[in-house]
Amino acid sequence: MSDSRVPNSSSGQGSGGRRRSWAELLAGRVKRQKYNPERAQKLKESAVHLLRSRQDLSALLLEVEGVQCKKLCLSNLIDCGSSEAHANHSSSFIGSALQDQASRLGVPVGILSATMVASGVGQICVAPVDPSHPVLLTVEQRKKLSSLLEIAQYLLAHNMFSRLSFCQELWKIQNSLLLEAVWHLHVQSIVSLQELLESHPDMRAVGAWLFRNLCCLCEQIEASCQHDDVARAMLSDFVQMFVLRGFQKNSDLRRTVEPEKVSQVAVDVLQRMLIFALEALAAGVQEESSTHKTLRCWFSVFSGHTLGSVISTDSQKRFFGQTLTQILTHSPVLKASDAVRMQREWSFARTHPLLTALYRRLFVMLSAEELVGHLQQVLETQEVNWQRVLSFVSALVVCVPEAQQLLKDWVAHLMAQAFESCQMDNMVTAFLVVRQAALEGPSAFQSYADWFKASFGSARGSHGCSKKALVFLFKFLSDLVPFESPRYLQVHILHPPLVPSRYRSLLTDYISLAKTRLADLKVSIENMGLYEDLSSAGDIAEPHSQALQDVEKAIMVFEHTGKIPVTVMEASIFRRPYYMSHFLPALLTPRVLPKVPDSRVAFIESLKSADKIPLSLYSAYCQACTAAGAKPEDATLGVRADPSCAEEPLGQLTAALEELRASMTNPSQHDVISAQVAVISERLRDALGHSEDDISVEIAKIQLSIDAPRLEPREHTAVDLLLTSFCQNLMTASSVAPPERQGPWATLFVRTMCGRVLPAVLTRLCQLLCHQGPSLSAPHILGLGALAVHLGESRSVLPEVDVGPPAATVGLPVPELFKSLLTCRTRDSLLFCLKFCVAAISYSLCKFPSQSLGILCSCLSSGLIKKFQFLVLRLFPEARQPLSQEDTASLSWRPLYLPSADWHRAALSLWTHRTFQELLKGEDAQLTYQDWLHLELEIGPEADVLSDTERQDFQQWAIHERFLPEPSASGGCDGDLEAACTILVNTLLDFHQSSRSYGRSENSDLFFGGHRGNECIISRLQEMAADLELQQDPSASPGHSPSKGHFLYGIFHRRLQGLISGWGVAASLQRQRELLMYKRILLRLPSSVLCGSSFQAQQPITARCEQFFHLVNSEMLWWPSLEPVLLCQWRRRCQSPLPRELQRLQEGRQFASDFLSPDATPQAPNPAWLSAAALYFAIQQVGEENVRTQLKKLDCEREELLVFLFFFSLMGLLSSHLTPNSTLGPLKALEVCAAVLECLEKRKIPWLALFQLAESDTRLGCLLLRVAPDQHTRLLPFAFYSLLSNFHEDAAMREEAFLCVAVDMYLKLVQLFVAGDTSTVSPPAGRSLELKGQGDPVDLITKARLFLLQLIPRCPKKNFSHVTKLLADRADCDPEVSTALRSRQQAAPDTDLCQEPRLF
Repeated sequence: MSDSRVPNSSSGQGSGGRRRSWAELLAGRVKRQKYNPERAQKLKESAVHLLRSRQDLSALLLEVEGVQCKKLCLSNLIDCGSSEAHANHSSSFIGSALQDQASRLGVPVGILSATMVASGVGQICVAPVDPSHPVLLTVEQRKKLSSLLEIAQYLLAHNMFSRLSFCQELWKIQNSLLLEAVWHLHVQSIVSLQELLESHPDMRAVGAWLFRNLCCLCEQIEASCQHDDVARAMLSDFVQMFVLRGFQKNSDLRRTVEPEKVSQVAVDVLQRMLIFALEALAAGVQEESSTHKTLRCWFSVFSGHTLGSVISTDSQKRFFGQTLTQILTHSPVLKASDAVRMQREWSFARTHPLLTALYRRLFVMLSAEELVGHLQQVLETQEVNWQRVLSFVSALVVCVPEAQQLLKDWVAHLMAQAFESCQMDNMVTAFLVVRQAALEGPSAFQSYADWFKASFGSARGSHGCSKKALVFLFKFLSDLVPFESPRYLQVHILHPPLVPSRYRSLLTDYISLAKTRLADLKVSIENMGLYEDLSSAGDIAEPHSQALQDVEKAIMVFEHTGKIPVTVMEASIFRRPYYMSHFLPALLTPRVLPKVPDSRVAFIESLKSADKIPLSLYSAYCQACTAAGAKPEDATLGVRADPSCAEEPLGQLTAALEELRASMTNPSQHDVISAQVAVISERLRDALGHSEDDISVEIAKIQLSIDAPRLEPREHTAVDLLLTSFCQNLMTASSVAPPERQGPWATLFVRTMCGRVLPAVLTRLCQLLCHQGPSLSAPHILGLGALAVHLGESRSVLPEVDVGPPAATVGLPVPELFKSLLTCRTRDSLLFCLKFCVAAISYSLCKFPSQSLGILCSCLSSGLIKKFQFLVLRLFPEARQPLSQEDTASLSWRPLYLPSADWHRAALSLWTHRTFQELLKGEDAQLTYQDWLHLELEIGPEADVLSDTERQDFQQWAIHERFLPEPSASGGCDGDLEAACTILVNTLLDFHQSSRSYGRSENSDLFFGGHRGNECIISRLQEMAADLELQQDPSASPGHSPSKGHFLYGIFHRRLQGLISGWGVAASLQRQRELLMYKRILLRLPSSVLCGSSFQAQQPITARCEQFFHLVNSEMLWWPSLEPVLLCQWRRRCQSPLPRELQRLQEGRQFASDFLSPDATPQAPNPAWLSAAALYFAIQQVGEENVRTQLKKLDCEREELLVFLFFFSLMGLLSSHLTPNSTLGPLKALEVCAAVLECLEKRKIPWLALFQLAESDTRLGCLLLRVAPDQHTRLLPFAFYSLLSNFHEDAAMREEAFLCVAVDMYLKLVQLFVAGDTSTVSPPAGRSLELKGQGDPVDLITKARLFLLQLIPRCPKKNFSHVTKLLADRADCDPEVSTALRSRQQAAPDTDLCQEPRLF
């Protein structure tokens, strides 16, 4: 039915009528409608909306055209793939057809044309695209687009094209739109890039789209694409437009808002590209990667060629300046301290080539003055990326010579400003810039040493104007020390600032600090070369190598001038240790002198004539040169050659050692052995590859790693040959004659090892003795023991050895090294140490039987003798008995070298030897009580050779029978049990703090220092403490009266005073470790140590808790956790009433508990401070929401209780910041403080005295300073200004002392910040938001400063009476606040302050 109705309803021409077109329908509708202008406009808008929302424009046009239109089909015109498209139709004909169709549709022709062209562009871009060129058109696409744009140009020229509509339609197909198509639209003036960008609704989205396409474009350009010229033209046009629109000067203030969109997009795209480049460089872009190609292409746009002449120079400079700013400020993650430490890695040569290329392009556009000025402006106003700033400085001085002097002038200006107002930032900047520039060498900038001397080496320097300037300089240099490289510290020490004599201590303190740092870095200031480049970024050369270089340079200068170089003359006077120990030995290397004297000979003679070479040294040099010129046959007289010996160096060394061993059948043949040892020395030099110069150069100090000693394979083999040969020779010689009749072979042999091969020998000894000792055979032990004796014999000519932890950090003489290599920790190491000591001591006594005890002691390490005493007494109970005259025995070497060596018998024989017993009477050889404790603490009970019972018996014997009754002059305790306990506790604590106690047990919490051996010593301390308590009875010896405090607290007090001062991490950790040991010791001792009570006639006397509580209050912990322990200990010991101190603790805790009960109104017991403390700890358990409710009950409490409670609340606030994991968080702690302060203010109770505590104040200071840790009282200024928002206005105006306290707290807070002490209360990363800004020292100082500047003008003049005293020596902390205070102090008398504006 519906089909039959359609024809009838559409036409009156019978049942076979056709469907009418859209135009006929509209025409018929128009005929039936009366004309209405408003309705016509509305209809037109509807038609436009229909056109723009139509998804298939071809279908719509086909429907409009009708099937009878054969001459023109607009649907074919946008079909770019059709062969008929545009071929048979002129642009005018197409325009006419579009007008006709627009009339039929009832829409403007411009909108229809724009929609049609945009649809065509979209279809062209959607066509298959070359995947390697995602932003470029193919050749076919480019042809189609060109034809379409010809039509668009005609339409545009005849006002039949809407640019705005076209832009809007294009952005609808943004995802498929190709960048080249957009560029063609711009180039052929269809729509400009500016119009396109302005029409986009989302600026960030279009910026991101352009950024992605530009990256692809840059990558394709570097890939050498087929259409490279098109791509480069595109990039150039886009960059020109971005720079022109983004950085043009906005002189027309009447411009509309719309054009600013283009500027925003342009700047956004350029910034995106630069940030992408900077982040890629920071991440380490790989060579020839896609990212690398993109960056290389993009950086090429920073040139006049790319930007062209269409952009003004001003716009280009603004663009380049903005680029430079972004480079210098992007990602400022490094601190200035990081820059000080790392800047040598940022030199021009080490900077990425892409970044240096970008710098050079910037240098072309900007002048040297502009570059330096821009750098100065950025550093003054913004946070910077120090790596890029300093790499920029390097590039600047290398590439722009004119900038070098400008940098010097700027640095001088920075220095003047810094000293004028003590600006640390300016000093940091100046030093970093100078050091960075100096890294590029003298051709780019003067050396750092020269600059430092010129700036501070004369009275003209800025530092010499006042004491304040000097203090500022040395404070700055001292702050740099932890981050400095050795080079700069050496400059500061060798070329120190000129300081008036009255301020010399400032310089000496800094030099001491710098030398300590150099010592930590294992760099010797004395061993610096004369011509060493102190500005070099390279590693420090070994002294002998530097000395050889110095000699060559000095001779070169002497050749040119004919005079001794000034540097050498100065060194002979001011650097005599280096001159004598390194320079002269390197200069006076023995050699065959030339027949015609050369420059070296002339130089040596000139030094000798100037008395710069000691006569003895010169004579030795001449003799050595004469010997070097002698015939080889004279030196090898009597040596048998082995023609079958291998020719390679190690084979030759082996053959020479075999020759020496053959000579041991008659070791007294001095001449034969001497000649053979000389041959061995030469063969050894060849085997190790050393030159004559290397052999003759003296070594200042040997670096040795005990934990991980390592040798090169060649050295390892050569040294093993030497040591094996020495041991074999000793056994062979001993089978022929005793040590005293073996001649000098061993001494000569060891001297061969004392040259350049000595470090390798000592390293191998470390491997053998420290790590493989128990596995060594008896001949090895005997040989190495004898070697140790002969090394001790050459002690005076051997360098010191620096072994580092766990031994002392100072250098050790070679004989003392064996004490560190022989450990006593396990059964095997104990027995090996005993054998080695027996071998070494026995050999020395047999080798030098007629020598004095002093010579014997010089050959032996005192530590070796002490270890032998310790081991004999520990392992052999019979040795603990006193020796009688009959017990002394003679010593024989023979039993030791026999295959069945009896070490037990040999040890006892040595112990009872008369000479050895005489040796033990020397002060250095005596085993003291403290020595014994150190050795005993090293032994682990689980690996001990003694059983638990044997160990207990030995320790008790050693303490009570050996060392306690021994005189103090002999290392004992004079019978003083308290002195014995004191030494034990100090030794235990020292051992715990030393590195020797670390890492001995997996569960270090269970034992002292992670070492169970301490537990046995603690048991002895428990026994001694119990004995000492019994001595406190009146019947015991005098001197231990109950009135005296317990000795332990005296030890703790003295040790805490001796710890490193300051609140740095290292000092804090050391202090915490020390306090942890105190706690563990106290918990293992009788409770009387805590209470101080003893018993007399079964009646307890009053407990003495003062010292204990002082330690607990000021150093360790509070009593909530100690009270149960104390009560339990007391009740376990006796049933008598609690001592008064413990009763007060209970009463205070009960008061706090009752106070928090809902209905109770308890009365606080005395003393008020104890009740306040108990109440504060109870409040911590209250929920945060109930704190103020509970504290309202304080209104009826005594004033004294409230003041003390406020003080403890302040301590809790500081603890919450110092200990982030504490039960009381910073916000709740602040809430408690605020609530108590509110109560104080409400009752008008004075509280400012809490912030002015002094020991002389008998009311508050004397008490509270004892119950608060020093760190907390130092940080009271932080707590004061944390409560800034809770200060009542009336208090600030009413209290005359408020202003003085507020100013004092502010100045102290600034000083704490400058000293770095506020870092301990700074919130960790990630907690700032959680703490709502609380705890940030910088923010707190800023608020405090603003508060004072607002408060000062409002305060009455009477409040300024103490201003002068307050500002004494502290006015420089904040000049503005100081000026405001002084101005107000000198102002006219107050008239009417009530009319001033309110502060709060």
